[in-house]
Amino acid sequence: MSAPMEEEEGLAGAVLKELQQVAEKFKDEDEEDAFISPYAHLEKSAVLQEARIFHDSVSVRENPRKCCTVIAQLLHLQNTGQFLSSTEATEVFFGVTKLFMSDDASLRRMVYLFIKEVAETCNPDDVIIVTSSLTKDMTCDVDLYRANALRVLARIIDSAMLGAIERYVKQAVVDSSGQVSSAALVSSIHLFDNAAENAVVVKRWIGEVQEATASPNQMVQFHAMQLLYKIKSNDRLGVSKLVQQFSTRNSLKSPLALVCLIRYASKLLHDEVAEGRLGDGYQTGSSICTIGYSFLESSLKHKSEMVIYEAARGICSLPQAQAQDINPAITVLQMFLSSPKPATRFGAMKILASISNSQPRLVAKCNEDLEALLSDPNRSIATLAITTLLKTGSENSIDRLLKQISAFLTDIADEYKITVVKSLQRLCFTYPNKHRILVGFMSNFLREEGGFEFKKTIVNSIVTLIKAVPETAESSLLHLCEFIEDCEFTMLSTQILHLLGEMGPTTSAPARYIRFIYNRVMLENSAVRAAAIASLAKFAASCPSLRASILTLLKRGMEDEDDETRDRTTLLISVLEDAMEKNPYVAPSEDEIDPENLPKDEPVAGDSAAYVLLDGMPVSFDKLRRSLEMYQNTPGAMDTADSLTFSSLPVVEDVPEETTSTHEMDDLGLGEIPSNEPIKEKVDPAAAVYAIPELASLGRAFRSSTAVPLTESETEYVVTCIKHIFESHIVLQFTVQNTIDDQRLENVTVMLEGGEDLYEITGEIPAESIKYGETANTFTVLQRNDDVPIEANAFASTLHFNVVQVDPASGEDESDAFEEEYPLEDLEISTADYMAKVSVPDFRKAWEGIGNDNEVLEKYALSFKSVEDAVTAVINLLGMQSCDGTGSVKANTGKPHMLHMSGIFIGGKAVYARAQLAMQGDSGVVLKIAVRSEDENIPRMVADCIR
Repeated sequence: MSAPMEEEEGLAGAVLKELQQVAEKFKDEDEEDAFISPYAHLEKSAVLQEARIFHDSVSVRENPRKCCTVIAQLLHLQNTGQFLSSTEATEVFFGVTKLFMSDDASLRRMVYLFIKEVAETCNPDDVIIVTSSLTKDMTCDVDLYRANALRVLARIIDSAMLGAIERYVKQAVVDSSGQVSSAALVSSIHLFDNAAENAVVVKRWIGEVQEATASPNQMVQFHAMQLLYKIKSNDRLGVSKLVQQFSTRNSLKSPLALVCLIRYASKLLHDEVAEGRLGDGYQTGSSICTIGYSFLESSLKHKSEMVIYEAARGICSLPQAQAQDINPAITVLQMFLSSPKPATRFGAMKILASISNSQPRLVAKCNEDLEALLSDPNRSIATLAITTLLKTGSENSIDRLLKQISAFLTDIADEYKITVVKSLQRLCFTYPNKHRILVGFMSNFLREEGGFEFKKTIVNSIVTLIKAVPETAESSLLHLCEFIEDCEFTMLSTQILHLLGEMGPTTSAPARYIRFIYNRVMLENSAVRAAAIASLAKFAASCPSLRASILTLLKRGMEDEDDETRDRTTLLISVLEDAMEKNPYVAPSEDEIDPENLPKDEPVAGDSAAYVLLDGMPVSFDKLRRSLEMYQNTPGAMDTADSLTFSSLPVVEDVPEETTSTHEMDDLGLGEIPSNEPIKEKVDPAAAVYAIPELASLGRAFRSSTAVPLTESETEYVVTCIKHIFESHIVLQFTVQNTIDDQRLENVTVMLEGGEDLYEITGEIPAESIKYGETANTFTVLQRNDDVPIEANAFASTLHFNVVQVDPASGEDESDAFEEEYPLEDLEISTADYMAKVSVPDFRKAWEGIGNDNEVLEKYALSFKSVEDAVTAVINLLGMQSCDGTGSVKANTGKPHMLHMSGIFIGGKAVYARAQLAMQGDSGVVLKIAVRSEDENIPRMVADCIR
């Protein structure tokens, strides 16, 4: 016994020694050289040379492994961008087809793969040749060859060739071999999606597909269910019968097929609810609702966790579901929370986290199980458990949850921390009385280790809470002050300093923030120093009692090494010294101070420092630039000696731009993330009018409307109209396009009829000539009767022109000009055309500041099916700009919607409107609107636009 043992020990020692030597060898090599891909340095010419082995039948028979390697190399070249030319592809393709003579299973599978990948780059005639070989394989006795041949054929044939193999595919769908049947079904799905002609052919196989759903092979059932649904997807009645048939028969044994059926049933229920067939609930609604919900509920008792999970997800996602509908799913998900499988726990946790947003009370009964998951080794599960507990927990449990979260946050990545912080923010909205604890908890993590996104999320959350819960302002600002004492991110420091300058002076003790801000002037980089200087100046402008002290601190910035910081300091000191000289601050004596009514520390009316440093510009810089450009384009504007003021500048409307962003809006509201896309220059819409010398005397256009089509886009003559509104005139710019290749239009004008009481046609400027494919403008000038109130007017319009027949090839005239006319759609000039869409920074302040002396109140019944449609219609009818985000309606609130609008009416008169819209049962929407303006006549004209 000892000899064999010694021999084994010696052998083991030798093997161990050899492994150590190999390990030492690799240890000395670089990591990059430890493994080199065998395909790393392939050359196409060398691979094509080796591909000649396909033509040697002896080598193919004796060395199929070599052929497999060459095919793999060819596929690697194809997938890495080293494509074969058409000649090379054809030659290799023919060589590969000779490999059909081999009986080696591995080589045959590589052949199928190569044909499927390379067939698209080959000549169609070559593909037809290989089709015969694949068709032969479809009828052989080897299941592996039959299945793969079906898959390849579905990829390479076109609609014309499908009829030749239709009989084989139909037979394969119901084949006794599950491998062949599954391949045929998958191939049919690809054919169905590939072309509409193929879909017509595949639909004829519905009987065979229906038979395949009864196959004992679970994968065949799964693929058959998918194809059956595709065939019936455009037939709502067919889909409902499909769901009813298989939900009551219990013939599906495949969990994957049942998952598909559950998804089809869920979609069907969503459609039923969208069409208003839910009734009193899923258990008492339409027959489809009852059968569909019963199927989902019965699937909760299936033995497969996959099916149970999908059924629970389907029930929890049902729209307008009541508590009794969701309860069975919650019970099953609660059991999943204690599963030993991480995937099962995560799936259940994800559903509960999503449903907790709308049904927190239902999820609350799982709180004990959720707390047990806080220590789950899978951090994704633990994070979902925490965020769900924060949504479902009571106010009394917040302290206990925060203790558990505190230990948890130190061990997870920043992406999970961000999710938790956002949940804490929502919790503070739910329980505002706990704001001190929650804000303090979040601010503690500002001083812990973490990346920029994590710290930015905390700062944004705190700032959002300041705006939503004003009681948190002073404590939150102090937390942010402590954070910038040791903040490594310049962007966050500058944003917080800006926030301190905006909100710090309004607190009860503004002086407490000065030290924190001044420390930034002493210790930080140039960008932060400049922001700190600007913040200090805002404190001085808002609090006259602090000006002398802050002025002393600001003078240190005069010696700063950064140019911008010095320039800011110089300007701010000059403004503050001028204000202190004109309005010196006199501190009240102790006898003058009333403890119960302390004097406010605020600047006096007309204070220059407050005006320069606190009052924002009436327009943005972008609008100011565009307004100045419009002013320069106005005929004769640069010849006047009048001073240029904001009120004398042209009005720039708020035009919504179509932008796409993958980032969320910055909660601080201090700017948008810059885009790399080039800025599109905005052209003055009235530039075409200013270019006409005859119209120069009209002055500057107040506003220009968007182009209104007067014809269909497919007609012989395409005409659009832009309405340019002037002080006493309207210039109608008609853009005419000639789409007839054998005509040239001359002396083109647009004749108008109607509106004689309010408008008079005083001039026309025709388009002299419009060739085929060209576009030209013709203008009509209307003078408005100032003695008649503005109201909507419709004009019957007709296009008048002379036609000259021309040769389309040479362009030479073939006839004399003859008169012709073409009817256009009616043109409407409404009161909204005289309204410029201009928003205001603070609607409440503007509304209250204008007073109610010229207010008009009205109530209307609108025939709209939803508040959203009514809001859009009211905005369009009035031609005003929605403010404060009231242009969008929150879904399913059930409360009346308040709409704020502002605008500038012709003559530069500001107009404001407040509208309340609410559903009145099924009869429509009730609108209550109040309109205010500086002019007593404007509110009535604006309110009458609703009629």
